[in-house]
Amino acid sequence: MASNIQYEKDLNESQYEAVTTLEGPMLVIAGAGSGKTRTLTYRVARLVDSGAPPARILLLTFTRKASEEMLRRAGVLLGMDCDDVAGGTFHSFSHQMLRRYAFKLGFDPGFVILDRPDCEALIDRLKKELVPKGVRNFPRKGTVASIFSRSANTGMSVEKILFSEYNHFIPHKDILDEMYTQYALTKSQENLMDFDDLLLHMRIMLATEPEIRDVIAKKYDYIMVDEYQDTNLIQADILRYLGEGHQNVMVVGDDCQSIYGFRGANFENIMRFPDVFPGTKIIRLEENYRSYQPVLDVTNKIVKQATRKYSKTLFTNLQGGAAPVLVSTRDENSQSQFVVDEVKRLQSQDVPLREIAVLFRAGYQSFDLEVELTRAGIKFVKYGGFKFMESAHIKDALVHLRIAAFPTDKLSWHRALLLLNKVGPKTAQTLSDKICSGPGLAAVKPAPSYKSGFNALRDLIKDISRPGQKVADVGKKVLEYYRPYLESNFDNWPKRQKDLDQLVSMMERYGADLAKFIHDVTLEPPTSTVEDVLAVGEAPPDRMVLSTIHSAKGLEWEAVFVIWTLDGRFPSRQAVAKEGESLEEELRLMYVAATRAKKELFFVHPTDVFDAASMTYLYRPSRFLERLPRTVLRRESY
Repeated sequence: MASNIQYEKDLNESQYEAVTTLEGPMLVIAGAGSGKTRTLTYRVARLVDSGAPPARILLLTFTRKASEEMLRRAGVLLGMDCDDVAGGTFHSFSHQMLRRYAFKLGFDPGFVILDRPDCEALIDRLKKELVPKGVRNFPRKGTVASIFSRSANTGMSVEKILFSEYNHFIPHKDILDEMYTQYALTKSQENLMDFDDLLLHMRIMLATEPEIRDVIAKKYDYIMVDEYQDTNLIQADILRYLGEGHQNVMVVGDDCQSIYGFRGANFENIMRFPDVFPGTKIIRLEENYRSYQPVLDVTNKIVKQATRKYSKTLFTNLQGGAAPVLVSTRDENSQSQFVVDEVKRLQSQDVPLREIAVLFRAGYQSFDLEVELTRAGIKFVKYGGFKFMESAHIKDALVHLRIAAFPTDKLSWHRALLLLNKVGPKTAQTLSDKICSGPGLAAVKPAPSYKSGFNALRDLIKDISRPGQKVADVGKKVLEYYRPYLESNFDNWPKRQKDLDQLVSMMERYGADLAKFIHDVTLEPPTSTVEDVLAVGEAPPDRMVLSTIHSAKGLEWEAVFVIWTLDGRFPSRQAVAKEGESLEEELRLMYVAATRAKKELFFVHPTDVFDAASMTYLYRPSRFLERLPRTVLRRESY
């Protein structure tokens, strides 16, 4: 039964065309603030309205929250829920499929997903086995993990990555090659997959198992992908395998917001989409519903400098607004003082703190500002830089839950055992091997030196492994067990305890589904803090936002300050040296930062900064801003 949705009335001309084009491949170039989410939401509704079974629609986004919100809105439009629409991230979709079919690749369906600290722990284990004593300047485990992940996501060899990005580690090329081989072999032998493996094995399965590929591909008649500019080569291949039959593939994205190359995202995916899917219809969304025209005038000028792009010009019907400002300050502290003064001005004009944001390229660039905001009594929340899953106390607590969900997770056993008094790495390795390869805990007869601690761990695992318990109740038992260790090993344990309490509050929504909690918190961990404490949900209304630009993508504020817009910092010195795509991505990053502003936009930079790497003083504003006409970008000094 058709709904009463008034598509032509609710959508502008370009949105309507994208929503009502249901057959064939389509590329929607969605400029910042142009109603991309609205367009995807209405298209889901239109497909269902036109008789498409919801279960035969696949919506792939870059966060689970995004797909859930789109499907919720579509359900409101239709007057019915859209729970049957398959929605999620590439990783979660691949995870679901691999749980069903990974046996074809030699994996047990109960394979364990490794998060970043798990990967580093495995690499550290291999490092001790493979790196000869006396070898100097070998990369740290975190760097090795980054090299391996980069190789997996880009398809480049370890050797090529070393030559292009880590040439100071080239003398260790042979060891790293062997370590990469053993890393993959160990994961296979121990039934482990890291984030990258979820995509890699999905692609392998689709490429080498035609029967399974047909089963999966024929489940869906329509595929939609959000943020296509941020996909990597593996994700593009997965999409090609899924959509090459019916060709009803709609991808939405903005080439000018492709800013995740460091994670393996490939700018060429969105540029080549019409070649991969011949006959692609290209639709541009250019009407902006976020920003006043003076802000758009600057953003249009910024992106016009891009060498390769799908041309578009953002415009709006919103009236008013002042031209953005490029502000030069004496030094870093003056930059911070300027922001503090302007925040106070905005507050005096009744602009809520939650509508004010300061953006920067890297988390460390806000440290001085954080001090001055605190001194001025201005509260803030910071996004980007808080590594939730990498915090020791969080990881310590979670390994016990992982053991309850996946009893043969050797890495989690190893970490849990290391928390016991009188248990060192070798003993932990021996015990974890015995627990995971035989009859489990029953096979272990602990030595007197750690017997009491081991028995307490054994009792905890037995208790929390009982089926039917609520995840939050399991979490509380783990925290009670862990509390003595927390208090004796961390001077700031009260602050860490708040993190753990927040972790338990997250568990409340999962009922008794412990495995789902583990999967969700591993695949999409929280990334924000309020006053150095884990933040769950939206930022409090009485705080302004400090954020890396990468973490601010998709968000918007009435007033935005982009700090450190200093040539040599933004773009970075490394990007300037590399030129080409590296410099182009920096330009797109500036565009993303600017398009977060609705009404007021400030670019701020110090003018007396010594760069130790180049032994020079940096003083010029970013090359992306310096030549913009003063009619669209005013200049001020502070």
